[in-house]
Amino acid sequence: MSDDAPAAAVRLSSAAGRWVVLTTVLGSAMALLDSTVVNVALPRIGLDLGADLAVLQWTVNAYMLTLAGLILLGGALGDRFGRRRVFTIGVVWFALASLLCGMAPNAAVLIGARALQGIGGALLTPGSLALIQSVIHPDDRARAVGLWSGFGGVGAAIGPFLGGWLVDGPGWRWVFFLNVPLAAVCVPVALRHVSESRDPRAHGRFDVLGAVLGAFALGLVTYALIAAPQRGASLSVVLPAVAGLLAGVAFVYVERVRPEPMLPLTLFSSRQFTAVNAVTLCVYAAFGGFFFLVVLNLQVVVGYSALAAGTALLPTTLLMLLLSARSGELGKRIGPRIPLTVGPLLCAAGMLLITRAGVGAVYWRDVLPALLVMGLGMVVLVAPLTATVLASVDVGRAGLASGINNAAARAAGLVAVAALPLLAGMGSEAYRSADRFSESFRKAMPICAAVLVVGAFIAWRTVRADALEWAGGAEAEAETEQEGARAAGERPCRPECAYHCGVGAPPLDPGERPGRPRRSDGPPA
Repeated sequence: MSDDAPAAAVRLSSAAGRWVVLTTVLGSAMALLDSTVVNVALPRIGLDLGADLAVLQWTVNAYMLTLAGLILLGGALGDRFGRRRVFTIGVVWFALASLLCGMAPNAAVLIGARALQGIGGALLTPGSLALIQSVIHPDDRARAVGLWSGFGGVGAAIGPFLGGWLVDGPGWRWVFFLNVPLAAVCVPVALRHVSESRDPRAHGRFDVLGAVLGAFALGLVTYALIAAPQRGASLSVVLPAVAGLLAGVAFVYVERVRPEPMLPLTLFSSRQFTAVNAVTLCVYAAFGGFFFLVVLNLQVVVGYSALAAGTALLPTTLLMLLLSARSGELGKRIGPRIPLTVGPLLCAAGMLLITRAGVGAVYWRDVLPALLVMGLGMVVLVAPLTATVLASVDVGRAGLASGINNAAARAAGLVAVAALPLLAGMGSEAYRSADRFSESFRKAMPICAAVLVVGAFIAWRTVRADALEWAGGAEAEAETEQEGARAAGERPCRPECAYHCGVGAPPLDPGERPGRPRRSDGPPA
């Protein structure tokens, strides 16, 4: 079979089909585990490297910056040069960057290696599910995606526990070394057992300028927000902030005038698409700030070990894993307006409750209730949010809409991790003092809750309540969607896959690829 030809569809029951699922699960597990275990290791990283809070912020944000800035091009590279090839390059890149993270002698090397990790994540994350969509037989894709999502959910559930065990045992560096053996299994399996595939429609020029401007805008604004607590309104803070804003303006202009933009602004002519992305920004900004600070609070203030802190978060994860699919089905019946309003409010309540987790807190009384309420809010919210994004645009552009939504969520989390300590008055050494960190944490959680309330208000005022419109309209339109998906070798993202990336970002639907170069006749109407 030529590399330029589409891969022959394989059945899930065959050995080849099982190898494909194993490969994609292992690849996505690397990025997923990294996003869930690193936060648990942050206090120990700071103490071991003698780092201040800004270094901990950059340990998280360096990864998210390159991932958010390049993920819109990651799938385009796979469509053009081969999905298996780009996926395996991403896995190898991610593993080598992880090795460098684990060997980092100082904070600067660790931050640089984390940025390199994000590049690898941008290459492998879109390719993971795309391999299933392009290789597995259409009749088996639903089950294959279900297996992929289920194993991903299990990985996310054990991630904080595993991270805590590694930090308390062999040390925080093994949080990163863990990715190396996963890659050592994933790459040979992919090269030996997964067929190559490309998109024959992938022509034209990549929007490299758009990606660079977007990354510069995020990076400069993030730098200014993280540096502000130490340097105040100095030129070293103001100039990057202004430059970042100007880069953002230039990004919008470039995306408006380019014939093949990474982010087609015409999508935002849909009121629903714009509204749901506004809700996404609010929700994932709050989630990013919450998950960054809550693990620090449990260790610095409550006094938990890394293992205990990771284990403490299991109720939220398990609720998402067990109930997200049912939430998606409920949303189909009642429409998205209520879930997208109630879900953020429940999460806001959970964030207010977690402020009880101070010095001497009792888990079942002060921590567990907050995490249960938070988990229920996420259950109500995440699957309907994903489905509403996909239903707000034409079927042929669902993958593009999903990619933009995913990138927006990651960018929101990036900015939140940078801005929240500044807004809460959290000093650079706050995480070394239980009293100082507790005081700042109790200011930060209401800010996150307020952002969620804004998201709920936007949803209530702007998201349509019509369940049929949300689910895709009349039966004829639904049938057209299914036929179009089958013809294109795609499967629309469904609620059962919503958990897999739902904590860090919405799931990435592998339909029309964000930033994918197209023929000269331009993007579809």
